[in-house]
Amino acid sequence: MQYLPQATHSEDRGRTITMNLTRRELLSKTTKWILLTGAAATAWDYVLAGKADASPNYDMTKHWWAMVIDVDKCIGCGNCVRACEAENDVPEGFFRTWVERYHIEDWQSDHPDVDSSNGGHDGFAEKYKSGKNFFVPKLCNHCADSPCVQVCPVGATFRTPDGVVLVDEKYCLGCRYCIQACPYGCRFLNPKKNTADKCTLCYHRITQGLTTACCEACPTQARVLADLKNPKDPVHEFLRTHNVQVLKPQMATGAKVFYKNLDGSVR
Repeated sequence: MQYLPQATHSEDRGRTITMNLTRRELLSKTTKWILLTGAAATAWDYVLAGKADASPNYDMTKHWWAMVIDVDKCIGCGNCVRACEAENDVPEGFFRTWVERYHIEDWQSDHPDVDSSNGGHDGFAEKYKSGKNFFVPKLCNHCADSPCVQVCPVGATFRTPDGVVLVDEKYCLGCRYCIQACPYGCRFLNPKKNTADKCTLCYHRITQGLTTACCEACPTQARVLADLKNPKDPVHEFLRTHNVQVLKPQMATGAKVFYKNLDGSVR
């Protein structure tokens, strides 16, 4: 049996990262890193010191993190799943993020075939000779009105001032209330820690001016991290000019993972 997604605890915010490279060497080796605009990017000196949270230029209240996913660009390669696993030490058989393949024949548009072998970790083998195929990446929606936050009896699940839903492992009882409450199936019980686990939106990275591991690894830029409080973020123009949906809008959770051209058959 496979389980869907994991998270880091609140101590990640202050975690010190040891760096042995010089500033010049680091800059030359990070051409793949996608640096964010705004306050997080201007805190670069603090980033290099591994103390982004100490930077006067990074204020959690000035950010509101989200993600935009362009379904048309996703090729189902599994890079995002593997990158997430490597970055966050996700236990085998569990997923913080995963990819689903939808197959629709003309006569079954309301009832597609859906598969996600090993969470899309290894991509998808050819299976269909006709009809329409498309891929839908999924992860925690970091809801503004998160059911998981509301049901946690000890406050171990919480939302940060910059809009990221996290789990504090020190307080988590492993009661599974939040797992049952999540309407998106984004949580699981970590078998090693016996605590609730999920996507953290790579909080340890985005507070240091970097994008998430999954966004960095995507070869088609189907996934893009967005800061809804940054007026210069391209996400605002994107949301205005494209047909964008969220998963299960009827749940009114304030989901912050936005999908472009999401097929109505996706559930």
